[in-house]
Amino acid sequence: MANKVKEIWKSGKAVVNAWLAIPSGFSAEMIAQCGFDSVTVDMQHGVQDYLSMVQCFQAMDKHPVTPMVRVPWNEPGIIGKVLDGGAYGVICPMVNTPQEARNLVSYSKYPPQGVRSNGPIRAGMYGTAGSYQKTANADTILLPMMETRTAVENMEAILDVEGIDGVYVGPSDLGFSYGLEPKLDRTEPEILAIYDKIIKECGKRGLNPGIHCSGAEGAARAINMGFKLVTLSNEVGMMTTYARMQVNATRKDSGGKA
Repeated sequence: MANKVKEIWKSGKAVVNAWLAIPSGFSAEMIAQCGFDSVTVDMQHGVQDYLSMVQCFQAMDKHPVTPMVRVPWNEPGIIGKVLDGGAYGVICPMVNTPQEARNLVSYSKYPPQGVRSNGPIRAGMYGTAGSYQKTANADTILLPMMETRTAVENMEAILDVEGIDGVYVGPSDLGFSYGLEPKLDRTEPEILAIYDKIIKECGKRGLNPGIHCSGAEGAARAINMGFKLVTLSNEVGMMTTYARMQVNATRKDSGGKA
């Protein structure tokens, strides 16, 4: 299976990414039909576990989306397992130093580039027998999250780590680390200056910056800034936002009868 995310990046366009917090193959199947380029299972702040991740991947198989995972932490056991389970991309939280970025690469790549153990129990379906290992290092997307003041201070050294494909900005934690309210679509000049630097430094290295957004408006703005992967909230946010809008419209338009 070709990695659609890498193909889109090569074309110069930005990737539109979905985010799954609900442990449901049915939800994943529905989201995978909505036109997203990639779908990320959130094992950090979502309520997904490993088996629900596999179920989501199985439900998405027949749709042209790249399956990715945000792992709960930068730890070799879970990173190896999500890759073996079929993840084509790994987003890793709280990567604050170049050594932590190097660790992420090492955990995710087969020798000699890394120390990933061989056993692609499900990912092996992506190629013929024995071929997955030959292309996995090149095909796997690695995006360490840049979401703290410490990571920003180490930005250039982190981006110099060989094997990463970019970084993924977590706006809530990033703002939080600077003493600001945790939220997604940020407008503070000091945060926008950080975004600008991330985009420029990634551009110098041929890397792809990504960011989590609250919806289409923030995502379009981020793409126009230069971000190359944007996430549209998550399926929980989309569901509750639309449900709330429909309930409020019903009450408003029923003349006080509801």
